[in-house]
Amino acid sequence: MTHTETISGLNVQEPWASLLIDGHKSVETRSYPLPKKYEGVELALISTPGKKRNFKAKIIGTITFSHSFKYENIYDFESDYNRHLVSIDDNSYGWKNDKSKYGWVVSNMKKLNTPIDAPSKRGIIFARDCCLITETL
Repeated sequence: MTHTETISGLNVQEPWASLLIDGHKSVETRSYPLPKKYEGVELALISTPGKKRNFKAKIIGTITFSHSFKYENIYDFESDYNRHLVSIDDNSYGWKNDKSKYGWVVSNMKKLNTPIDAPSKRGIIFARDCCLITETL
C-alpha cells in the first residue's frame, strides 16, 4: 500500500545535499536562521545542481532540523567545520565578514530509495508542493 504526502521542501546544492542525506554533514549553513515554524518539521530535501553540474533537481529524501544558531565569528565557523563541511574560503558558501552565518542542526533524515522530481518552484518558502510517495505496511 502506498501513501502520498505533500510537504515543504528545502533546496540544497550538490555536493552538500548528498553529504546531508548520507549523514556526513550534520549542520546546514545559511545566511539566515531557520524559520521557527520549520523547527522539528520534516522537509523534503531537494538536491539541486548549482552552476557546475547539469541535472534536474530531485527530492532525495527528507530532513528535519532541531534548531539554528548564529556563528558569532570566523573562528566559531572554522572550528565547527567537521559538522558543516564548508571551507571558510569557499567562494559561494564560506565565511563573509559582511554577512551573518547560521547553522541549522540536523536532527533526522531519511533517504529515498528512488529520487523524485522536484517541483518547479524553489526555496523553503515556495517549494510547498513536494509530493512524497511512501510504502506503508
